[in-house]
Amino acid sequence: MRNWYKSGEPWVWTTAGAVALSLVAVYAVVWLTAARGLTHWWPKPVAEVTYQERSGSTVRLIGEIREKEEVSVVRLREQGYAIDGKDLFTYRYLMKLGNKDLTGVDFKWYPEPMLGKFSYPKDLLAIERREWGNFYGHLKEVKEGGSVVAKGEDAWVEARKRMARSNDLFRQALRIEKVEIGKINYALEKLRLRERRLEIDGELTEAAKAGLAKARQVREAEYAGLQQRLDKIRGNIERDSITVETSDGQKVDIPFAKIADMYMPNGMSVWQKMGFYAHKFWEFIVDDPREANTEGGIFPAIFGTVMMVLLMSVMVTPLGIMAAVYMREYAKQGPMIRAIRISVNNLAGVPSIVYGVFGLGFFVYVLGGSIDELFFAEALPAPTFGSPGILWASLTLAILTLPVVIVATEEGLSRVPRTIREGSLALGATKAETLWRTVLPMASPAMMTGLILAVARAAGEVAPLMLVGVVKLAPSLPLDGNFPFLHLERKFMHLGFHIYDVGFQSPNVEAARPLVYATALLLVIIIVVLNLFAIRLRNRLREKLRGLEGV
Repeated sequence: MRNWYKSGEPWVWTTAGAVALSLVAVYAVVWLTAARGLTHWWPKPVAEVTYQERSGSTVRLIGEIREKEEVSVVRLREQGYAIDGKDLFTYRYLMKLGNKDLTGVDFKWYPEPMLGKFSYPKDLLAIERREWGNFYGHLKEVKEGGSVVAKGEDAWVEARKRMARSNDLFRQALRIEKVEIGKINYALEKLRLRERRLEIDGELTEAAKAGLAKARQVREAEYAGLQQRLDKIRGNIERDSITVETSDGQKVDIPFAKIADMYMPNGMSVWQKMGFYAHKFWEFIVDDPREANTEGGIFPAIFGTVMMVLLMSVMVTPLGIMAAVYMREYAKQGPMIRAIRISVNNLAGVPSIVYGVFGLGFFVYVLGGSIDELFFAEALPAPTFGSPGILWASLTLAILTLPVVIVATEEGLSRVPRTIREGSLALGATKAETLWRTVLPMASPAMMTGLILAVARAAGEVAPLMLVGVVKLAPSLPLDGNFPFLHLERKFMHLGFHIYDVGFQSPNVEAARPLVYATALLLVIIIVVLNLFAIRLRNRLREKLRGLEGV
């Protein structure tokens, strides 16, 4: 036993066991996140059931069964439920009732003894609205301009056709609002700033005023034409509506302008459900959020996360490499360099919120405020760069991840044999040529390792971003079709902050819970993809380096 202990095998097995436990923990977290998030878009059956209230009256309920849990009978009796029997425990169901604008309640728990038998009629309709969440009921009629055009069995076919037409018109209206009218508003704002700049410079002559007024008139005429088109499209969208009967027998007219999608989940086949699932998952990827971020898609958050990580990578890589090269190759090794290395290592352990405070104070207020005074005085007092934005967020995260890149690059430089440097110098190369053509290519895999670690950390950071640029909902992306196309001063959405906002700031926690898991899984996937891209690049550099060594 003593010889076995001295051989070191216990430590080998202990290390292997720790690695195995770590992998199990990681895979368990990913599996739980995927199981809770990926099932969100599967069409759930809509149930119809009777419920006996505490007052003794019986009502009819329509909704989705979301959860089932065991509950104490004593606790239910204390709440006023008349439950007979000697059982100590029973079950209760969490039902998504929808129709929040009528009842004021979206989710509610119901004890099993007070419920009747669940039924799943195939004609139960689930409506996904653009506001107020889902609506459940029985489809009765389809109307055009207030007149009934279909009812009974024909109503569903007619409703599907008119919903497709309404959604197409809605996308046209949305494009006019966001792209075409947005471009005109951007041009008008540029004209206003140009006029203000001329006024500050004392060059606002009558001729300049006339030119600006003429340009403004052209833009306003374009705006008026687009507004007429938009009003016409909206009128066509609001033409059609459907009549739905709720669980209490009330008939409600819902315009197609308020309907994002509708389906009858109880009558769908497996293939139809799979198609519906794929459609909803794609919408989640490419659409904008709505209903306080609890519905719709997360494309702006995906775009903001990827763009911020790319900007951060462009900034941190050269800074980290240059710092490491100076300390390893040029600086005289002594107490000062040792102190700098200790400081760099300590910076890696500073809480990220401290970097956020630094970014807000230095980048936003000092640097951004100075840029506004020098180059954007016409926009003041409204800040341009003197306000949190994606540029300052990227710089803040670059400073946060800089120690990781420096340490990894220095380790890579230290592994390059001294004989290679001496051989290059002996052949007549300068120190700079040796560094650029020999040392740095051999250390490039280590540099990529530092970048991989930096990307992995930066993509998941939230605390500093809350101070330097991230917002709950960004009206426009940092990249668009308006000159100069890349708007680094704009605020942006981020998947990490989106998870925090939906999970902890949402007014409808039960509805938002599946989106938290789905968004978290997507963030993990994006980080993995970015890392795989960097790892692939690192491996190619290694293969190229091996080829050079063979020569």
